[in-house]
Amino acid sequence: MTKPPAKRAWQDLPRTIANLFETRGWNPLSVLNRADRLIAGRGGARQVGRGVRYGPHDRHHLDIWLPPTRIAKPAGGWPVVVFFYGGGWHAGDRGDYGWAAAAFAECGFVAVVPDYRLAPAVRYPGFLWDSALALRWVVKNIDGYDGDPRRIGLSGHSAGAYIAAMLALDQRWLDGVQLPSDTIKGAALISGPYDFHPFREFRGRAAFGHWPDPVETQPITHVRSDAPPILLLHGQSDRLVYAKNSRTLAAKLEAAGAPVVLNIYPQANHVDPLVSLSRVFRSRLPVLEDAVTFLRSATALPTSAS
Repeated sequence: MTKPPAKRAWQDLPRTIANLFETRGWNPLSVLNRADRLIAGRGGARQVGRGVRYGPHDRHHLDIWLPPTRIAKPAGGWPVVVFFYGGGWHAGDRGDYGWAAAAFAECGFVAVVPDYRLAPAVRYPGFLWDSALALRWVVKNIDGYDGDPRRIGLSGHSAGAYIAAMLALDQRWLDGVQLPSDTIKGAALISGPYDFHPFREFRGRAAFGHWPDPVETQPITHVRSDAPPILLLHGQSDRLVYAKNSRTLAAKLEAAGAPVVLNIYPQANHVDPLVSLSRVFRSRLPVLEDAVTFLRSATALPTSAS
C-alpha cells in the first residue's frame, strides 16, 4: 500500500503558531505585526495617520498608510483601499493590522484601517453605520493624504469582509451618510460570511440574533445588477466560515449580471488567506497579488472624457 506523501512541517505553520499563542495567552496579530515590521521595513510603506478621529465615539478612529516614496504619485492621487478587519463583530483593533495596511500601501494604495464599535456594546446595524461613517470621512478627507477620493476600493477579512460586502451591496448605508452610490469602485473580500442565517454560531447570534428580519442582515439578500465589481477570496478548507458563502454569493451576483470573480484556494483555512497578506507568510498564497490586481483595475479612472 502506497503511503501518502509526508506533509511538510511548514505547511501547518500558521495553525501551529495560532495554537501556541492561544495556550500562552499571546496576541498572534500583535506578534505578526512586529515581525512584519522587521522584515525589509514593510517595503517602505509609511504610516502617516494614527488614531485619526472620524466620528464621535471612542472607537471612531482610523489609521492611514501611504506608499513608499519610490512610487511616484499619479495625477489626482493614489487609489485608496479601506480595510475592515474581522473578529466576529466582537473583537479587533486597528493597531494590530498595520501589516495588512502596509501590504496594500507598498503596492501603491493609500490604505485606511478604521476601528468600529463591537458587540455587545453595539449589534447590527451599529457597526455598519460606523463603517459607513468611516468611509464618508475617507471620501471627504483622503485628498489631504494624497489619496484620490474618486478611486476608493474596499477590502476586509471575515466579519470585515461582511462589512465591506454590505457597504458595497446594500445602498442604505451610503445613502445614510450622504455618499453617492458609485463611491465604492470595487471590493476584494477575504473569507467572509455572506449567507449565514439562521445564526447557529454564538458570534452571529450575539451580533444579529435580536434583529426582527434576519434575512435583511445578509449580503446575499442585497445582490443587485449594478453592484461594484467584487472579488471573493476563500480557503477551501475554511471550517469557521465555509467557502459555500463565497460560492453562493458569486453565483447570485453572476446570475444578476453583476461583475464578480471567485478564487478558492485549495487546502487553505480561515486565516491562511488573511496572513498571506503579511510579508512573513506572503509566499503561501497569492492573495495580495490577486487583490491588488483586481483593485487596480476596479479603481482605474476612465481613459475617455465621457
